[in-house]
Amino acid sequence: MASNAGTRKSASKSSSRSNGRRKHTHNEGIIPLLARAVREVEASAQRGKATPQNRAKFQAIALLMREERARVKTDEEVSAAERAETLKRLDGVASILAKTAARDTSLITLLEPAANVPEATRVLKRKMLVQAGIDVPEEAPAPVETVVAKAVPAELAERQVEPAGIEARMLSNPFLAPGLDAQRGPTPVVRLANWELLSPLLKSFEQGGQGAACMALPDPPTPDRLAPQGRELMQHQAKFLASVRDGHRSFLLADEPGLGKTAQSVLAASVADAYPLLVVVPNVVKMNWAREVERWTPQRRVTVIHGDGRDMDAFADVFVVNYDILDRHLSWISRFGFKGMVVDEAHMIKNVQSQRSKAVLSIAESIRERTPGIQPLTIALSGTPLINEVDDFRAIWRFLGWTDAEKPGPELMAKLENNGWTPADPAFYPAARESVVSMGIVRRRKIDVAADLPAKRVVDLPVELDDEVGRGIRDAETKLARKLLDRFTVVKNGKLGEKLSDEAIIRMVCLQELEEANASAEGLNVFSMVRTIGEAKASLAADYTAQLARSVGKVVFFAKHIHVMDRVEAQLAEMGLKTVSIRGDQTATFRQEQIDAFNKDPEVAVAVCSLTAAGVGVNLQASSNVVLAELSWTDAEQTQAIDRVHRIGQVEPVTAWRIIAAQTIDARIAELIDGKAGLAARALDGAPAQEENADPVQLLALMSVLERATAAN
Repeated sequence: MASNAGTRKSASKSSSRSNGRRKHTHNEGIIPLLARAVREVEASAQRGKATPQNRAKFQAIALLMREERARVKTDEEVSAAERAETLKRLDGVASILAKTAARDTSLITLLEPAANVPEATRVLKRKMLVQAGIDVPEEAPAPVETVVAKAVPAELAERQVEPAGIEARMLSNPFLAPGLDAQRGPTPVVRLANWELLSPLLKSFEQGGQGAACMALPDPPTPDRLAPQGRELMQHQAKFLASVRDGHRSFLLADEPGLGKTAQSVLAASVADAYPLLVVVPNVVKMNWAREVERWTPQRRVTVIHGDGRDMDAFADVFVVNYDILDRHLSWISRFGFKGMVVDEAHMIKNVQSQRSKAVLSIAESIRERTPGIQPLTIALSGTPLINEVDDFRAIWRFLGWTDAEKPGPELMAKLENNGWTPADPAFYPAARESVVSMGIVRRRKIDVAADLPAKRVVDLPVELDDEVGRGIRDAETKLARKLLDRFTVVKNGKLGEKLSDEAIIRMVCLQELEEANASAEGLNVFSMVRTIGEAKASLAADYTAQLARSVGKVVFFAKHIHVMDRVEAQLAEMGLKTVSIRGDQTATFRQEQIDAFNKDPEVAVAVCSLTAAGVGVNLQASSNVVLAELSWTDAEQTQAIDRVHRIGQVEPVTAWRIIAAQTIDARIAELIDGKAGLAARALDGAPAQEENADPVQLLALMSVLERATAAN
């Protein structure tokens, strides 16, 4: 009986929610509310850059519009006429959103399905649903929870595992050393009390010409007594460790790839006595991390966690775990008593709504809560911390404890308050940037600290796709251009066309196309075209790789798609060349065996690598030639791949050969990627600010297709 009653109650709620959504046919419900809200956001954009409040409203509208569109398409109770009317009205809201984003391009990223949804947006979205008369389940007040309960979301509770020996290890050392440092009271926040500060802090890194983003580092000890016998630190590594020796405990170690960030982190734990130490890494580098721990701190025990941790050594000093299995180990990790945490390739946590990011942030917070009076060692490693936008800093800063979701932490807030400026003052921005840098950003470039490294260059090799596949690709590009042009023509000839410029219409049409492509992998779109081009280039890229291998020695071959890798491996085997493969689906042990074989076995000629799985944390310096068979969507990903070869220990000039399909969208994408290389140079290296389009490469590629089509038409 109770079960039936519950079912009826649930059905009643569902019906109430559905009815609430359908009130819009009588100018009630969600769509009229969205229409009013989107006009308010549009008016705000006409006055200049959107405020944080209007950004939240813009994103909430986009989310509600997307949910309502999905609901009305699948709800069998909705009549065909009502469905058509609802979709028409939603298209009107979407058009205004696109037009608004065309005015303020910083809003474009909020339209992406994977965009971060901050708490302010979620609160506003819920409020709008309530205003629309839609029943929204009440959120129970958060109970007083333990550190462990906060670290483990309810949906992951049943997945938690506890490797053998954890309880015994914890019982053997149940007490943490007390913190005896005098606790300073917080600096009173007066001048900045009512300011939203995270956006201005991020903006401060967008302004170029301010010098390298590197905290002041002390002189290294002489002689160096930090490295084990038989090993020697470079000057830049020793200076970083001197800062740890002097008591600094949180770092964004953003040295360019190949400058020995792993060794610096391993020794930093030793200097700070931050054991037990947790190291979170991509799966591809787990075994390499274990080797580095043994190499630089041979007196310490290291264990690598695989799967459920069945073979883990609970009494080790260093615990290495990969992102993919972290959610299974949250419970024991959050109460284990770690005194330090290192996150390798920290740009992988940039989406704070992803399960990966949530797990890392909750563990870091639990470590800080369990060590009152003692500042744990936290290090975020990334040679490319900024992939697409300066907002990529947000999650890293939260991991390090410099900020929380809404505001700066106490230490950073004190620095900003003591600067004497507010975001209304131009002087606020350089001072704010320096305050964040002083929290622990360490950035050194190869050209500055490793002048003995050989040169690096990227050479484009245009190839003609003149066979049937090539003709098919050009036909597909023509069809995509026609599809976009038809949409452009409809808008141009409508009422909206009277108000918008051609440039704004092109942006709006391409935004809608990109959103549809992100939502569905089916059909003709920019992603399927690039994938087809990669397949078409595979054979030519394999031929060139074979020529290189026979003339200059070992070659590292990168591709994005598995079937391209399969095809190239088979073709190279037919040519008599021995290969190894580095992919995302391999075990850490097998992958390390493949890396070792490439670096040490003279018979192995080519390493065929996944651009995503082998583009980070892998040392392939036995080669000085890289073939990029498929293009990435970001300059950072391309740079990471090349720097698997261009790193400390390399003695030959490095050349990356980029295979470009001439007279296709591939060539335009290559140009756009090169034009996106300025973000890190501006934000981290202090390069002068340059004009740089903030739009994603995918959108710019679509716009170039449509621009050519409109010009030809």
